[in-house]
Amino acid sequence: MTRGGRDDMREDPERKCIVTGTSGAKAGLVRFALGPDAQVVPDILGRLPGRGFYVSANRAAIEKAAAKGLFARAARQPVKVPEGLADLVEAQTARRVVDLISLARKAGSAVTGYEKVKDWLVKEKARVLVQASDGSERGKSKLHPPGGTETFIGCLTSEELGLAFGREHAIHGALAAGGLTKRVVEEAARLAGLRGDIGGRPAGRDTKDA
Repeated sequence: MTRGGRDDMREDPERKCIVTGTSGAKAGLVRFALGPDAQVVPDILGRLPGRGFYVSANRAAIEKAAAKGLFARAARQPVKVPEGLADLVEAQTARRVVDLISLARKAGSAVTGYEKVKDWLVKEKARVLVQASDGSERGKSKLHPPGGTETFIGCLTSEELGLAFGREHAIHGALAAGGLTKRVVEEAARLAGLRGDIGGRPAGRDTKDA
């Protein structure tokens, strides 16, 4: 994405997971780097210098990389792996998703609250429906994601979603189309993988009498 929020048309380069050996787009992987003391450091923003090591964005893969010495093998040197690495990655990724939604809110590209979200869905302004994983299933079922793919995010808790909107808790949110929303979707996909796809449900088209 460019500074002006436009999507970068270049293809996302593929990287190989050091656990599975399979290659894929960076959007489906977590990058790690080595600190000055050879400690493995999650590079959630993908900006740390030096050679990076990629692991599929799921907890099992990260835990296996830590337990089986795969970071040291990839680095070809002894490394220090912090305790609870998967938990650390999950926490940092969740914070990244929250921060991105907060930026979208400040840019006028995100709203919360049942009525506001419903209005965006009815008017087809919403590109993505966001709902808290711990919200009432009955209440959440009254709203349906827009048609298409990657239109639902359900891996954040109500506290995390509330934090993104500057309130204590939030259950419903909606994101308008744009480059920033694309980044939210990508990071949320990583988080869903780390959390076992919490809150996932099939997308359906919203209707005016929802």
